[in-house]
Amino acid sequence: QVQLVESGGGLVQPGGSLRLSCAASGNIFRIDRMNWYRQAPGKERELVASISGGGITDYSSFVKGRFTISRDNAKTTVALQMNSLNPEDTAVYYCKLCMNPSCDIVYWGQGIQVTVSS
Repeated sequence: QVQLVESGGGLVQPGGSLRLSCAASGNIFRIDRMNWYRQAPGKERELVASISGGGITDYSSFVKGRFTISRDNAKTTVALQMNSLNPEDTAVYYCKLCMNPSCDIVYWGQGIQVTVSS
């Protein structure tokens, strides 16, 4: 089994920054793609950013230029640096780890609240 623990969420004013972290532990042989998703109230969960095992990043258009995803393979963590936050970024953020290249073995974090409000 693999356990994921997310941290770093909270309340921030518009224009502010937060850094989310997701740490994996347990029976880990390899971690392929690492992803951040989010789900706002009344909306479907959506992909925010992902990073491949080789460090190639991909971002959804609504966060490109504001968010940065990174990974530390030694510590099996993935982080999401979020800058220039706006109220539309308010959501529960989830990390999802793909344990193989086809991403059919995955683990989800429990979710962490990010609220952007003045």
